[in-house]
Amino acid sequence: MKLSIVKRYKIFFAITITFLIIGIGSMLFKGFNLGIDFTGGSIMDLEFKNPVTVSQVREVLKEKDLGNAIIQLESSDSNAKSSKGVLIRTGVISDEQRQQVMTDLKSKVGDFAIQRVENVGATVGGELIQQAVMAIVLSWFLMIAYITIRFEFRFALAAIIALIIDVLVTLSYFSLFHMELDSSFVAALLTVVGYSVNGTIVIFDRIRENLKIHRRSESMTEMVDNSIWQTMGRSIYTVGTSLFAVVAIFIWGGETIRNFSFAMLVGFSSGAYTSTFLAGPLWMMLRKLKPGRD
Repeated sequence: MKLSIVKRYKIFFAITITFLIIGIGSMLFKGFNLGIDFTGGSIMDLEFKNPVTVSQVREVLKEKDLGNAIIQLESSDSNAKSSKGVLIRTGVISDEQRQQVMTDLKSKVGDFAIQRVENVGATVGGELIQQAVMAIVLSWFLMIAYITIRFEFRFALAAIIALIIDVLVTLSYFSLFHMELDSSFVAALLTVVGYSVNGTIVIFDRIRENLKIHRRSESMTEMVDNSIWQTMGRSIYTVGTSLFAVVAIFIWGGETIRNFSFAMLVGFSSGAYTSTFLAGPLWMMLRKLKPGRD
């Protein structure tokens, strides 16, 4: 006998609400660790005598607690793993700290000539953040319109609530673990919004099909449960293959895209959870049905 997901909706709702309370509390009182793209910082443009790699430079920066610095090799070959020209972008540091970094780079990596040293402003300003928020909200409205036309408004509303939870969960993780937010995080969040709705749509499509052949002897709770389990195999395969790729990127993708891949990992996992355990009961509640009873 298969486990009834809908009958246990209170457990899943309680887990979700508890985590969201903790996460939102962290966002309000602890805030976020904003990266260089949001806060600005310092640029060091250096020309080494011999080609160097990103890992060589990063090892030195880690010793100065600057491991999250953005390091770019200045080369015409995009696949080059080493270059004489290196652009280093860090958070705001003092002249003394910058001089210490340069001294260590010279002694541990190699001699270089300074091409440019300057302080820069944030590349992701308030306007771009506002545009990202507007893009997410606009996507929600377009999804509501599409799902309403294809299914019904209550399906659309349930899907958007699930998506909002996914976004809040991703933001909560970054606040709780004080992980750095940079421009790549905005891209990851938009990707999560686009991806997470897929699992919910698959389940809702099966619920709609089963509604057409719904028997009176079968309760709505049983019908929704059956719909979830009928799509479970497809959901596991889809999420599993996506997570394999994201986990591989997170482990072996390097420091510069770790936050991006972590945001995708959290968002995809949350999307699988909300689609499977929350979307169906939410739809029933919006139809004024009592999950587990009707």
